[in-house]
Amino acid sequence: MTRHDAVIVGGGHNGLVAAAYLARAGRSVLVLERREHPGGAAVSERPWPGVDARLSRYSYLVSLLPRAIARDLGLRVELRRRAISSYTPLPEGGGLLVRTEAAPHDAWRAFYAMTARVGRRVFPTLTQPLPTREALRAEVAEDSGWEALFERPLGEAVDAAFTDDVERGIVLTDALIGTFASAHEASLRQNRCFLYHVIGNGEGYWDVPVGGMGALTDALARIAFEAGAEIHTGVEVTQIDPAGEVRWDGGSASGEHVLAAVAPQVLARLLGEPAPEPPTEGAQLKLNMLLKRLPRLRDPRVDPHEAFAGTFHVNESATQLQAAYEQAEHGEIPALPPCEIYCHSLTDPTILGPELRAAGAQTLTCFGLHMPARLFAAPGAKARAVEATLRSLDSVLAEPLEDCLWRTPDGEPCLEARTPPELEAELGLPAGNIFHRDLAWPYAEDGDEPGGWGVETAHPRVLLCGAGARRGGGVSGIPGHNAAMALIRERESAA
Repeated sequence: MTRHDAVIVGGGHNGLVAAAYLARAGRSVLVLERREHPGGAAVSERPWPGVDARLSRYSYLVSLLPRAIARDLGLRVELRRRAISSYTPLPEGGGLLVRTEAAPHDAWRAFYAMTARVGRRVFPTLTQPLPTREALRAEVAEDSGWEALFERPLGEAVDAAFTDDVERGIVLTDALIGTFASAHEASLRQNRCFLYHVIGNGEGYWDVPVGGMGALTDALARIAFEAGAEIHTGVEVTQIDPAGEVRWDGGSASGEHVLAAVAPQVLARLLGEPAPEPPTEGAQLKLNMLLKRLPRLRDPRVDPHEAFAGTFHVNESATQLQAAYEQAEHGEIPALPPCEIYCHSLTDPTILGPELRAAGAQTLTCFGLHMPARLFAAPGAKARAVEATLRSLDSVLAEPLEDCLWRTPDGEPCLEARTPPELEAELGLPAGNIFHRDLAWPYAEDGDEPGGWGVETAHPRVLLCGAGARRGGGVSGIPGHNAAMALIRERESAA
């Protein structure tokens, strides 16, 4: 049995960040990844045989990765800003085009100025020891912003700031994407989702990684490896002993500490313990597509190359979001699923091979909201959900989207769909939850120790460093950084 300072279970981006920090600090590090390549959900893959398109198949945009982590590790991956924030077709005709640096009106500017102020104060704390709630509120130092984002259902603040139903929906999508909730839910899970969507690097911009998401995790793996970390792929861990032993079929290793870059549900199973809580459902349908050209819009005054350059909102007014939530809550696939589209190849053409670029091909990612895992238990549910989503897309276009799909050499349309149950099977995400569990407030609660890092477990030698850690979620590297800091600072204190 080999022995290491740290054994990291899971080679997603958080596990790789932790490995890079620890190896650069002189620790012996072993990373074990169940898939055949590192990266976890943040990878680039070619989904269609014979088609030279590398898609960010699961995760696709970067907002929460702190620049400080990139500087610390020497991470050289270009994150390219989209010139267009969003485009939304309007029911009465025309559409609302929002440029990244230009708010459409005063109410919009005022609302997002508030979120930016809160973001600039909260974001730096995510890579520091965990504050108390009172300390974070004092850091925010803005009662109205704290009330709107931390205390009251977000729908109240959005209703107060915006009168237009479509604009309310555009704002609320950041609270509901991947989160099955209503805008006015008392649990405030929608507030937590919104908070993490708008505070990245104090700005909230969601950027495109040039070369695809795999370029980011490949660079992290290279940094960790060059610093001395061992990275083993195709290794599915079967057991973790709280004393530090990690076992898999045909092998084992021992670590002074074990860092679990997996969901809390998965960690509990590996420890042989009861699950900490029932899994919170994932609530999204993901469609990856390759098009031979962008579809025509109903509004001929808008260039599709502008409309699709940011987030293209589809049937996401506040009223439509609530209607879809209520239908899904009753076990029905929404009749007109709200969803949003991203065309990454407009910002980063390098993900397409030369022939595809010359032919004018474009990628399209569709993220459908209010598609909880429970809806996919019935036979044929996935096909019905895809059909409903395409119908929703077609309702705002001037031609059927399916007519624009590229075909493989075998004549198959370049469209793949991923449901929450498939994400659980492929990536180990409980019930397909892309955040591993409900996102948590970025302060100490529920028995957390203020001054800790939000990665601690009931076992002193086992730390949680995946998205399910406090201050996890998204492609951020923050839980990986914080788990590494917990070990580095612990040794510094002991010395």
